[in-house]
Amino acid sequence: MEGTESTTRERTTGKDGRREVDQKVLMSSKPLHRFVQKEPRCLGIVIVIFGCAEVLMGFSLAGESVNTSAHIYIPFWQGILFLVCGNLSIYTEIHPSKKMVTVCLAMYVVSLLGILVSVGYRIYCLAFFSYLRYRSSSYSGQGWGKYRENLYHGVEGLLLISSLCVSVLLIFLCVIARLALKSTRFQVIVQHIPAPQSDGTSN
Repeated sequence: MEGTESTTRERTTGKDGRREVDQKVLMSSKPLHRFVQKEPRCLGIVIVIFGCAEVLMGFSLAGESVNTSAHIYIPFWQGILFLVCGNLSIYTEIHPSKKMVTVCLAMYVVSLLGILVSVGYRIYCLAFFSYLRYRSSSYSGQGWGKYRENLYHGVEGLLLISSLCVSVLLIFLCVIARLALKSTRFQVIVQHIPAPQSDGTSN
């Protein structure tokens, strides 16, 4: 009797353990295959590179008296946002979970809002540099000043283009993260539909 009871307990505990593992797989791993299949780690590495470039360019613009994007610290906080988004994408592909995908989606949205602010301010800076170039064109003997204005103009234009490139990557990541979370919800609903299995015990 004791032997049969112990075997039935082992079977029930084994089945319960398998059910828990299957539920974890169904509710976490399988629905997130859409996010993992798009290789967010590669995109995350690209975003990290853009973030490093943003921060490094910010140091070169920080000490200037000309009106640049560094006056409201855009290269620094936007570069940090890019670094965070890239690292989260890399980590989430290695350790996929619903919580991490949700965090990634939130950071993607925040970064996109930051890009909107930076793009608007950088367009203003580029227009200001164009105005300075137009005013200095009537004066002669200001070769170094024109060179610096052209340098700032090029740096701001480069950072603007890089921000637009990162915005495309972030929009793509937002879409696949949203699809992954949506499929996870559907998977949780499907999990409650089948009837519970009844274990037959032999007398």
